[in-house]
Amino acid sequence: MIRGKNLLALKDLSRREIWEIIDQARTFREVLDRPIPIVPALRGKTILLLFFEPSTRTQISFNIAAKRLSADVVTFSASSSSVLKGETLLDTARNIEVMRVDGVVLRHSAPGSAQFLADRLTAFVVNAGDGCHEHPTQGLLDIYTMLEHHESLEDKVVLIVGDIKHSRVARSNIWGLTKLGAEVVVCGPPTLLPAEVEKMGVRVASNIDEALPDADVVYVLRIQKERQTSGLFPSVQEYRELYGLTKARARRLKKKVLLMHPGPINRGVEIDPEVADGPRSVILDQAKNGVAVRMSVLYLLAGG
Repeated sequence: MIRGKNLLALKDLSRREIWEIIDQARTFREVLDRPIPIVPALRGKTILLLFFEPSTRTQISFNIAAKRLSADVVTFSASSSSVLKGETLLDTARNIEVMRVDGVVLRHSAPGSAQFLADRLTAFVVNAGDGCHEHPTQGLLDIYTMLEHHESLEDKVVLIVGDIKHSRVARSNIWGLTKLGAEVVVCGPPTLLPAEVEKMGVRVASNIDEALPDADVVYVLRIQKERQTSGLFPSVQEYRELYGLTKARARRLKKKVLLMHPGPINRGVEIDPEVADGPRSVILDQAKNGVAVRMSVLYLLAGG
């Protein structure tokens, strides 16, 4: 079982716990291929989707995952709630507690918000992204997708390109991949790299063209304009020329390389459409596998 009652960060999980989630997800992946892809594992449980930030893929994925497990799902939207009237996260937490939900999936713009909620609820909490901190289920579904093509990630080179500094996805992937033995290389504008990022166990590549040929996986991050202050790079066009995964750069890749992106894609900026939709892309597989991985997390945290 996962230690504790919550999933807040991949940094907190052991290698064994990551494998437990992946192995359970493989079982649920088979369930999703059935004519009736539903199991009664969480019948009678109530899962609250508490999203204070816009989300399409993650919210839909958790919604489907909970319903495939036969749970009741309640969806909270900040844009139509008492948050607009000044209600705080603590007020929301207290109201959740008296309603006796079994699990809460939280997305919030503040780093540490998932921990804040977990400290105050008896229900389990899943972090669906807290600011620039972590997005653990995205990291897990990415690892699951890589393992569909590689028996092990030991000594595999995973190149993460782009805005590392503002990316909760990058942080979760770095913690998870290094625990499974992968070599993680990060590449991006110096202004978009965290200070002392090497302390996370990664190697920094200053030139994407030199790093691409060695990569077994290239993970392209979205330019997150909503999380940046202005002036971190001169222009979108210059970013594309220096760090974009263009058709020309794609020719330098290994034949069996995996191309990944957490979405949504800024097509023609961080990755060219022909590359994103090409035969080495597993971007749609990531979305598909997200349901199985989130089923696994909800199931294990609910005591399965």
